[in-house]
Order: sequence, then C-alpha cells, then structure tokens
Amino acid sequence: MEAAVRINWRAELDKTALKYHKITLWVAVVFNMLFFATDYINIYEYWEEFLIFRVIVSLICLFTVLFHKKLNISIQLMGVIPVLLISIQNAYMWSVMDAEHLQKHTLAYMALFIGSGMFVFYHVYYSIFIVAANIVANIFFLYFNSSLSVEEIMVSGGLLTLSVAIFSILLIRMRFKLTKKELVARFALEESKHELQEKNTEIVDSINYAKRIQSALIPPVEVFKKILPESFIIFKPKDIVSGDFYWISELNTTKENDSNEKLVVYAVADCTGHGVPGAFMSLIGLKIFNQSIKQPNINSPAEALDYLNNEVFNTVNKHSDSDNIIRDGMDVALCSINFKTLMLSFSGAKNPVYIVRNKELHEIKGDKQPIGSYAAQEPFINKEYQLEKGDMVYIFSDGFADQFGGPKGKKLKYKPFKEMLIANSDKSMDEQEKQLNNLFENWQGDLEQLDDVCVIGVRV
Repeated sequence: MEAAVRINWRAELDKTALKYHKITLWVAVVFNMLFFATDYINIYEYWEEFLIFRVIVSLICLFTVLFHKKLNISIQLMGVIPVLLISIQNAYMWSVMDAEHLQKHTLAYMALFIGSGMFVFYHVYYSIFIVAANIVANIFFLYFNSSLSVEEIMVSGGLLTLSVAIFSILLIRMRFKLTKKELVARFALEESKHELQEKNTEIVDSINYAKRIQSALIPPVEVFKKILPESFIIFKPKDIVSGDFYWISELNTTKENDSNEKLVVYAVADCTGHGVPGAFMSLIGLKIFNQSIKQPNINSPAEALDYLNNEVFNTVNKHSDSDNIIRDGMDVALCSINFKTLMLSFSGAKNPVYIVRNKELHEIKGDKQPIGSYAAQEPFINKEYQLEKGDMVYIFSDGFADQFGGPKGKKLKYKPFKEMLIANSDKSMDEQEKQLNNLFENWQGDLEQLDDVCVIGVRV
C-alpha cells in the first residue's frame, strides 16, 4: 500500500507541477514582452538593451514550453528556467538604473519571487540555487554597470527584494511540503477506501453465501403453500440474512379405528438480534425444530418448545463455563392444526397467536419467557382452541409492529396491525399479503427498516 501511495502522489504532484510550470512559462513569454512598453516609456535610453534581454528570455521560455518533451526537460527544470532567466534579466536592468528607477522596478522584482512562490513546484534546493544565482548576477552587473553605492542600492529596494527572495524559498518549501502531505493523505485515503471496498465485497459475498445456506434450511414459500394452500407469508429480513425464520412440517397420524389425520405444525421464531448473529441462531433453531418431530416423547407444541429450549441452551453453551454463559435465544409462536378436528394447539415463547373469526380477533398469549437461558425457567404451557371452517390464524415476530415511521416517526404498534388483520381477514391470501405490505411500507416511508419481519396467515 505504501509503495502504491508513494507512486500515486508523485505522479499527481508531477501532473500538477507540469500544469503550473507550463502556465509560468507562457506568462514569462507573454508578459515579459508586454512589460517592454514600460521600459520604452520609463527608461528610453536603455530600451534596446532591455528588449534584447526580454526577447532572448521569452524565446528560451517559448522554446522550453513547446519542445520540453522532445528535449526531455524535467518538469522541475521547466519551473526553474523562467524564474532564473527573468531574475538574471532583472539583475541587469537594475545595474543600469538610477535610484529612482530602481525603487520603481523593485515591485517587479518582488512580484517575480512572490509569483514563483505561489505557482512553481520544485524542491527547495532549486529555490536556493535561483536566489544564490540572482545574488551573484546582481553583484556582477552592479559592480560593472552601476554608479550607485551599496548603501543606495540596499535602501532603494535591494534589501527588501533580498528579503522577499529568501521568503520565497520558505514559501516554495512550505507549499511543496503541504501539497505533498495533502496528496499523500488523499491517495492513502483512496487506497484505504479501495481496500475497504474489497473487504466489504468479500464480507457481502460471504454473507450472501450464508443466505444461500439459510434459504436452503428455511422452507420455500412454495413448499409452505403446498402444505397449507390457504396461506401467505411476509418475510422481510432487515439485512441480507435474517434473525427471523419460519418452519413447517406435515405429520400424518393414524389413530385406532380412525383414518389418517392431517396434522400441520408450523412456527415463526424471532432470534436475538438480526443480521449475522441472528442468522446463526436461526440455523440452530431450524436444526432443532427438524429434530423435534423425530422425538417420540414430543406430542405437543409445549413439549416441542421445552425440547427447543434445552437444546438451544446446550448447543450455545456446550463449552462455556458458569461465568461465560451465552443467554441469546429466541421468541417463538408454535402452532399445530389438526385439519380433521380443526383443533389448534399452541405454545408461545413470549409471542402470541391471533385467531380472527367473523371480524373478531381472539388472542392466545404465549408464556412470558423466551427460548434460551432464563432466570426462572418453567415448562411451556400448551393451549388449545377449537377452530371453525374459515377462521384465520396469524403468527408473527415483533418486527412489523415495532417499525418506526408514520408522520411522527413513531412505532407502528399492534393496534393498527390488529385492525388491518381484522379488516382483511375475509379477503384472499394474496390480498391480505398485499394490504399488510402496503401498511408496512407506507408507515416505514424513507426510514430504515428496524428489524426482521415475519408474518404468517393461515385459513383453515
């Protein structure tokens, strides 16, 4: 990563430097010649000499900007050439000026160094070289051409220009370092972002594969409807995988002197948490439910929940000591319906079952204890209810009623949920599913889904 960042910031710095150095060269070509007009007006007697200097400098700068690729001129040197040449040009101009013109020309000299500090991108040793060359050029030209004393030169702008030249060294150094830091930080951030995206992709791919495993264990809707044709399922995981799950099994029992009875057992479970942690618990729950139907001593939903409770606790705490007991579990609504006698047997770990008959809702509450480690664990209670043909039976997790939304961003709660079940209980399964989905999505609006959602409706 560090090597890639180093390559990237250097490439970006070179790109930025090339752009600014081209601008600097073009400015030197154009404006250096334009300033000849001021030479002609203010120092007429030297206009020919100044013009020669300016033409030479401008031509060298033009040649550099046009042919820097063919000549293989480095990007840093492209910035050095105009600043160095103009500073030597200005040194010659100073050497033939009197004190009055020297003071006026000081601003041009200062502008050169300040401008270079703002535009060029080269290492500080190039700045030191330019300033040193400029000092040498000034001493050389002033010694042979100027009639002014050292004191007059320094007072008339020499000292100020020297100070600005030294300041330009610091300015270029600071700008170079700040630009470098900014580029290093930016590319390090981009590299980290890229690595994070790669890791996120790997994680999402893994979770998607986990979803395939979970989906293979949760009965498909088609299988559920094959066993219970008059039914609907609303299953909305909050994340890719779900802490909610549903389960179903069809049992054929034969009593003495009686024909086969169709007994369907099904459940909705809400595991602790959602996403990956909840999905792990759901796999345990599904496995144990599938085991429970093979146990000869389990003959009711309550006994099935007792078995589920013991097996969940033993599974997650198999290697735990007393100080590290895992207390995660699940809330469950477990129903069995005998389709010959229409007898509903139910047992719930915190979750209830709703039966709607003739637009009236009857609630059978579950026990006030979850599946998993519980302080005062009691055997689950089995409850029976005599159904009639056409009754609707609903079991669900709390994700639907707990969803935030609406005009005030509050929880949906169970009252609107119950009202919707009652109002649509006589409608087809598809219509009931559609109306419940509409209620949930309209209530949620633009807010994030709070929890996994699972609702199952069955008509007997």
